[in-house]
Amino acid sequence: MRRAYRDQIFGHLEKYDQMLFLMGPRQAGKTTLAKEMIEEWGRGIYLSWDNLGHRKLILEGPDRVAEEAGLEEFLDTPPLIVLDEIQKHPEWKNYLKGLYDTYKGDSKIIVTGSSKLDVFVKGGDSLMGRYFILRIHPLSIGEIVQKKRPPEDREFRSKPAPISSKRLRALLEFGGFPDPFLKGDRSFYNRWRRTRNKQIFQEDLRDLTKIKELSGVETLAYFMREQVGQLVRYSSLSKKIGMVSDKTVREWIEVLKSLHFFFEVRPYSRNLSKSLVKQPKYYLWDWSLCTTQGALVENFVASHLLKAVHFWNDIGLGDYDLYFIRDLQKREVDFLITKEEKPWILVEAKNGSKAISKNLLYFHEALGTRYAFQLALEKKPVEKNAILAKKPAIIPATSFLSQLI
Repeated sequence: MRRAYRDQIFGHLEKYDQMLFLMGPRQAGKTTLAKEMIEEWGRGIYLSWDNLGHRKLILEGPDRVAEEAGLEEFLDTPPLIVLDEIQKHPEWKNYLKGLYDTYKGDSKIIVTGSSKLDVFVKGGDSLMGRYFILRIHPLSIGEIVQKKRPPEDREFRSKPAPISSKRLRALLEFGGFPDPFLKGDRSFYNRWRRTRNKQIFQEDLRDLTKIKELSGVETLAYFMREQVGQLVRYSSLSKKIGMVSDKTVREWIEVLKSLHFFFEVRPYSRNLSKSLVKQPKYYLWDWSLCTTQGALVENFVASHLLKAVHFWNDIGLGDYDLYFIRDLQKREVDFLITKEEKPWILVEAKNGSKAISKNLLYFHEALGTRYAFQLALEKKPVEKNAILAKKPAIIPATSFLSQLI
C-alpha cells in the first residue's frame, strides 16, 4: 500500500537541505518508507545500527559513510543517506552533526528510529535547525481509501470516500499497524501483538530507562487499557498495582507515552470558566487493544485526529493541537482541535446516534468554534463534504475521517 507520507518525504528531499527525522511507534512503517524513498529518489544507501555490517561502516565515521554513498562522484542528484536506529550510537548527535555540517547540500539525510529519538527531539538539542520531523502514524481511513493526500495548503480533502464494511471491520479488529491490517489474519495478529509487547516492555523499556520493575510497568499498561478515554486517578492506579507511589505511577506513565504505548490528550481550559484543568486522558496507539466498544470508537477517532494534527504541524500548515473539554458541571465533549491556539473544531465520537449532544451545542456556542461534528461510526457514509456544514451536525464518522490524512 502506498503511504500518504511518501509525497511529503519526496517533497522535503527536493526542497530542503535539513535532515528529515521519521518518528513514531514501532512497526508503523518508518523503515519501509525510508527504503522506498531510496528507490524513488534514484540513488542512496540504507544503513541500520542493528545490522552488524552496517554498524561497522558507521563506526568508521561520517566520511566513510559519505564515500559508500558515492559523495565523491560528480552527480546530478545528491545521494540519499538513510540511517536507521542511529540513536543507539553513544555519540549519535555529534555524529549526525558532523555528517550534516560536512556534507550539507551534497547529500540528503533521513533518520529513522524508535522511542529514544522521540525523547531527544522533545528535549531539544544543538541539532536544532539541522532537521525537520515527520511523525509516522499507523494506517487510517483516509490513507486506505483515498488515492491522494490532502492538498498542501488545506487540512482536508474536498470529498469523502467510502470504506467497505470488510475493511472497516479489519481496521477496528486488527488496528492500523500495516502488517496485521494487511494480513487480516487473527492468528498472525495474535503473534504480532505478543512480539510487539515484548519489544516494548522488555527491549525498549530496558534500553530507554533504568526502571527495574518491568513487570510493574506492564501491569500499569494493562490497567490503563481499561481506562481509555477516562480521567486518570493516579492514587487508584497505585493501589491496583500495589507497593508503588502516585509519583512512580506518573513516572511510568511518561515512560509508556515515550514508548508509544499510549498518547495523552490534555483538557482545554482557555476561555472557559470553571473548567477542569489538570487531569489528562490517555488513548492507545493500537486501538485494537481497547476492551469495550465505546472505548474503541472513541480511541479510533482520537487516533485519526491526532494523526491529522501531527501532519498539519509537521508539513507547516500552522499551529494545531488536540484537547478534550470538561467543566466542573461535568459537561464534556470528547475532542477539541485548536488552530493558532484558538478553538476550531469540536468532535464528539459515538458508535451510533440520532440526537445531537447538548454538550456539543453548549461548547460550540461558548467557544465560538467554526465546526462542531458528532461522528457516528455506524452511520452510513455520505458523499457530501463535511466541511460545508454551517452548523453542528451528526456526520458519518467514516466519511469525515476519510477527508483527513
